[in-house]
Amino acid sequence: MTDSIATPLTLPSGLVLPNRLAKAAMSENLGTADGEPSERLIRLYERLGRGGTGLLITGNAIVDPGGRTERYNVLMVGERGESLAAWARAAKANGSAVLMQLSHAGRQTPRMVTWRPVAPSAVGLTRKGGLFAKPEPLTLPQIELLVARFGRAAAMAQAAGFDGVQIHGAHGYLVSQFLSPLTNHRTDRYGGELEGRMRFLLEVVAETRRATGRGFTVSVKLNSADFQRGGFTLEESMEVARALEGAGVDLLEISGGSYERPAMMGSAQPPTRESTRAREAFFLEYALRMREAVKLPLMVTGGFRSRGAMNDAIREGATDVVGLARPLAVEPDLPGQLVRGETEAATPYPVNVSMRQLDDVLQVEWYQRQLMRMGEGHEPDPRLGRWGTLLRGLGRSYREVLGAWARRDGHALHAAPAPAEAS
Repeated sequence: MTDSIATPLTLPSGLVLPNRLAKAAMSENLGTADGEPSERLIRLYERLGRGGTGLLITGNAIVDPGGRTERYNVLMVGERGESLAAWARAAKANGSAVLMQLSHAGRQTPRMVTWRPVAPSAVGLTRKGGLFAKPEPLTLPQIELLVARFGRAAAMAQAAGFDGVQIHGAHGYLVSQFLSPLTNHRTDRYGGELEGRMRFLLEVVAETRRATGRGFTVSVKLNSADFQRGGFTLEESMEVARALEGAGVDLLEISGGSYERPAMMGSAQPPTRESTRAREAFFLEYALRMREAVKLPLMVTGGFRSRGAMNDAIREGATDVVGLARPLAVEPDLPGQLVRGETEAATPYPVNVSMRQLDDVLQVEWYQRQLMRMGEGHEPDPRLGRWGTLLRGLGRSYREVLGAWARRDGHALHAAPAPAEAS
């Protein structure tokens, strides 16, 4: 029988996905003030799980408080057992598999979180309105500590009932910063040629596997490229993918871009070839090239909207799993409808104010607000105002920055592990 979005998929770990549609990670920003999963976050995932998606991947769960992408991310520190378990139960209640995305923002940690971010090298972000401080280079003990924290976070996710984790190695976050020569100027074993630049990611994967065992799914989200001159290239991405396959990764998601070049939003790297436009997805051409390098299951996210294009991508072998993000924030029941053949495509909802830089901010805010509505027990509202959402989001961000400045708060990476991590 020809594979389609309705066909189950068994990953190398043994995890069975009931269909080939995945809810890709979106930052929910719905943790509590101290970083626990909130009731709103738990309610959101119960609602998303009712939509018929084969795989749910959470938004950023942060392995160190100083590496948050937003102030209300879930933090994988301390004791989180019951709240994490409630989150996993809600997500899995209707048959979906669920992976927790583990992340650290590195230099993309905003000032509202810390004025002392850390990164592979002291390379700051450009043209971001002062929202990000120049990072401090990580020391070797700090790198070793972060590797351990990824493993500990994965063990916490496993104990809570999650089916696996996804290590975020894309979109310009910390792992991606190690991979890119634009942001990694190190001269020690974690820098230089690609072998050194990929060392941090491979150590994180190895520690995650050591902390959880073979039956636990380990996925990686990897940039196909940085889309910046002198940055991480497709050829390097293929080489990293080969190393990840050798390390026993169970699922590789293909994405691309960073805060400076947001190709993952579809605006920085628009499809130009007719064949790419016909396939819809932003990164499908790169996934086809990746097939030349690896045999492990692939997931492609970004741009998919029609059932026909999704099925074509699976049948031609370009991807094994189709990732959907923004469409599910407005139509949470879309996956089940597509699988059952009840609809042919996601409904288009243009979210823009015709100013490119503002549009990227607006899309994050507008879709995140839809997630918040579901967390509050409401259905999404496609009529949610664009300008009002944008202004509220910008105002909130700058108020948080001013508050952080007044308090000079933030969390620099600990130089030594806490007692609970010492083992």
